[in-house]
Amino acid sequence: MTTDTPHATAGRPADTAALVAAIGARFERLPLCRWHVTVRLIIGAVTFFEAFDQLLIAYALPELRAEWHLTTGQTTSLITVGSVGMLVGALLSGRLADRIGRVKVIAACIALSGVCSLLLTLCSSPGPFMALRFVQGLAIGGEVPVAATFIAEITRAHKRGRFVLLYELVFPAGLTACAVLAWWLMPLLGWRWMFGLAAIPGVLCVLVVRCVPESPRWLADHGRHEEALATMASIEAKVEKITGEPLPQPAPAAPVARESHARSGLRELLTGRYRKRTLVVCALWFCGYFVNYGISSWLPTIYGSRFHLDLSDALLYSTVTSCAGFLGCLVVALTVDRIGRRHTVTWCLGGAALCLLLLGLFAGGSASSVLIWTSLSAVFFFGANICLYLYTPELFPTRIRALGTSLGGAVNRLGVILGPIVVGAVYAGGALGTVFVTLAVVALIGSLTAGVAAEETSGRRLEDVAP
Repeated sequence: MTTDTPHATAGRPADTAALVAAIGARFERLPLCRWHVTVRLIIGAVTFFEAFDQLLIAYALPELRAEWHLTTGQTTSLITVGSVGMLVGALLSGRLADRIGRVKVIAACIALSGVCSLLLTLCSSPGPFMALRFVQGLAIGGEVPVAATFIAEITRAHKRGRFVLLYELVFPAGLTACAVLAWWLMPLLGWRWMFGLAAIPGVLCVLVVRCVPESPRWLADHGRHEEALATMASIEAKVEKITGEPLPQPAPAAPVARESHARSGLRELLTGRYRKRTLVVCALWFCGYFVNYGISSWLPTIYGSRFHLDLSDALLYSTVTSCAGFLGCLVVALTVDRIGRRHTVTWCLGGAALCLLLLGLFAGGSASSVLIWTSLSAVFFFGANICLYLYTPELFPTRIRALGTSLGGAVNRLGVILGPIVVGAVYAGGALGTVFVTLAVVALIGSLTAGVAAEETSGRRLEDVAP
């Protein structure tokens, strides 16, 4: 490995700010290679199975209702308690990851989720089941934003959008895999065996701890200079071995002065230069997921009650819309570095608003027209939502990056919870067109917020965007 880097020839940086800048510059010179892909696959596998665990309850509910004779209220509680846990978990994990490290939190979350899945197989009544689902929600809600933060911190600015978003595709892929496997295995094995199988990936916590290094950016920011330098040198050595070529010299990186209220956690997110960013991304997270879950949670019911489709066809139509959304995620992943984050979110939410408005005003008279227009809108709002997993970690400095990303994850849970409630209330009035117009208005608010107030981060180093 090359030894004529600034930290070798001129001595180690004398303070944390200088070391953070030097670590960032050394990441910028690393070519994307098999080391990045391997780490992305390991963290991606964790996220994949967290998505699997999140959706599994939906396919276990029919058996649970019959076995435990659940009331409507108990059934609703079984569904929502996990989302509430994810909201709380997102808030707690961000603070924790900024204090003790990204990798420890990711490993702890997958281990906790696996243990909960195993214990769920032993439940014989709804009370303990709901308690465990809440705890599992803490783990799922905690892992996803922290993992997004970690992936952003090990990636250089050039093509960071594509690299990060191709990783983020594993979450919707996990949801899809859960749907397919549950449809196939649930009738054969029953709900207890399915949760038992979902516990097996908990052993990935060992792989994470042994094979994934802690973020050198986080280590440097927390004054653990020796560990940061050693970890960075180890990563560089592995990249050089894989590529077979010496690394180029890192570009000069002057430390950027921190604001006077640095390291103040949530207070820093809501003051100074980061207040506007926090408010903007929270608004975008809420609008995007309000629309997403407002549609996805009610589409099967709308197809069945309004257009009298049988359950199989209603689920098929809804699945087509979800697949269209996955396609939108893929398109955004491949184009976001050229288009930019701000323009991607602006135009995606704007496109979703237009599709939903046209559907609400003119095209809601048949199941096929609802299918076509909701699928088109899903391409856009799924694309906007996945972009937020890339955009949010870029807006905040290392010391509060996980907390800022997790706050966005918590606000998206508010959208997940409130979207279906509002849509249900509007739909109860009998006006289907009003449902889609309402969702169009929320999407338009998000589009205007991004267009007017969002900052562009594409192609910029993390330390330059958020000192």
